[in-house]
Amino acid sequence: MKKLFLLSAFLLITFFPVFAQNKTIIEFSGKDINNKNITSEIFEDAELTMINIWGTFCGPCIAEMPDLGLLSKKYEDKGFQIVGIVIDAVNRKGLPDSKKMETAKSIVKQTGADYLHIVPDEKLQKGILQDVFAVPTTIFVDKDGKQIGNVYTGSRSLSDWQKIADSLLK
Repeated sequence: MKKLFLLSAFLLITFFPVFAQNKTIIEFSGKDINNKNITSEIFEDAELTMINIWGTFCGPCIAEMPDLGLLSKKYEDKGFQIVGIVIDAVNRKGLPDSKKMETAKSIVKQTGADYLHIVPDEKLQKGILQDVFAVPTTIFVDKDGKQIGNVYTGSRSLSDWQKIADSLLK
């Protein structure tokens, strides 16, 4: 069992950089957790967008959300925005799950992470989300929705995210 775990960890570490080097353009057309229509045109609103992929079941995701809320406010005048993707806000058929959306809204309110949170549509599910093996996973995109920089798995502190954002905004 231990050997299987170590092999799995090795494979994930070995092949994860393929996703990190993926320079595809992220496109979608769907809803946010408030059931408002949203498209990938939102990327045009900032020089740099941090996409934080999280789940309502994920303790580390929720634990970092207060810091992400602060980061969003602190950097809004620097051409920076944060967008959350609630990975489990869809049912097994890939359709929005109203119960999960309510849970996500409650978490957002409790944590102060009041930036935009998207319910994944089919393009996201068959695109970048199929490469996500753990949450939280965070990527950054430019105005065109093109991924830049590294892929970050796991939660980070406010100061860590500030350093990463500052390096990408240069």
